[in-house]
Amino acid sequence: MRLRHLAEAGLLAVAAVDAWLNATTDWDTILYAVVAVVVLVVRRRWPVPVFLLTLPALVVSGSVVATLIALYAVAIRYVNRPLLVACGLLAATAYLFPGLDFDLVTSDAVLGVIYATMTAAAPLFLGQFVRSQRELALRLEDVRQAREHERELDAQAVLAKERNQLAREMHDVVSHQVSLIAVQAGALQVSTVDPGARDAAENIRRLSVNTLDELRHMVNLLRANGSAATELTPQPTLSDLDRLVSGSGIEARLAGEVPAGMDAPAQRTIYRTIQEALTNVRKHAPGGVATVEFERSDGDVVVTVTNTAPSRPVLALPSARHGLVGLQERAALLGGTVTAGPTADGGFRLVLRVPVS
Repeated sequence: MRLRHLAEAGLLAVAAVDAWLNATTDWDTILYAVVAVVVLVVRRRWPVPVFLLTLPALVVSGSVVATLIALYAVAIRYVNRPLLVACGLLAATAYLFPGLDFDLVTSDAVLGVIYATMTAAAPLFLGQFVRSQRELALRLEDVRQAREHERELDAQAVLAKERNQLAREMHDVVSHQVSLIAVQAGALQVSTVDPGARDAAENIRRLSVNTLDELRHMVNLLRANGSAATELTPQPTLSDLDRLVSGSGIEARLAGEVPAGMDAPAQRTIYRTIQEALTNVRKHAPGGVATVEFERSDGDVVVTVTNTAPSRPVLALPSARHGLVGLQERAALLGGTVTAGPTADGGFRLVLRVPVS
């Protein structure tokens, strides 16, 4: 930051020296030179008006540095070619204006036009080059983040496949055997006349039913999306939403009242859904603004994540599309639904509906 301030002061000093060397004792000339140097302070915010305000000093006294600095600010801010060409022509014409009394057919006139054109074109090309370099750096960072996200998704997909296979084995083998134990224990309870045997059969049947119920919950847990890194750490809750939204790396806000008193699985599902939606906004809608809204509808909690259209170029990045599938599976385990689709203004909307109980 200090180096940037020093560079800013150096540019203003060079422009001031150039204006002082070219200024005359005429008060109008001095006023134009002062205005041309002073307005450079706000050139990043209003580059075109600042550029226009530097032209009188260039026309009257030939003070060119302030105009070139302002022209560079225009080139680094805009990509509109007609605007850039128009500003370049204005700068070249203003540069030639003090010398228009020479004969236009002489070699000096031709050289003057060439020199004025090159002088005006240099900051334009330099500004466009720096702008392209910055955009390339941003795109490379987006590509890096997208590849990292894809690697995480691939790892989660492999883990989910293994978990699903284990869940199927548990369901097909263990559940079958325990079910037979429960059925036979129930039959023994009905057929026996021995009170001790009847109590033992009832106890076996009750334990078998409880085991089946726990097994069902374990199978559901295995089939749910997850990763090895998150299973051994404290799981997020709705109280962590503020930190999630503020640290999402995009412009996002919470709207509505966050529901209280929901059980842990529902809170994790809502949190992971919002997390995935904000990640997709950062990946597929750079520069977009996201809104996370909570509301109650027919006894359900409805979470809507909406983002505006991207304001920066969108890269065609590869996507395995595992995220939305995982969100739908999470919601289905709770009896909820997830719907997603584009909006009319070019944005995107994701809606999660989860039963309160």
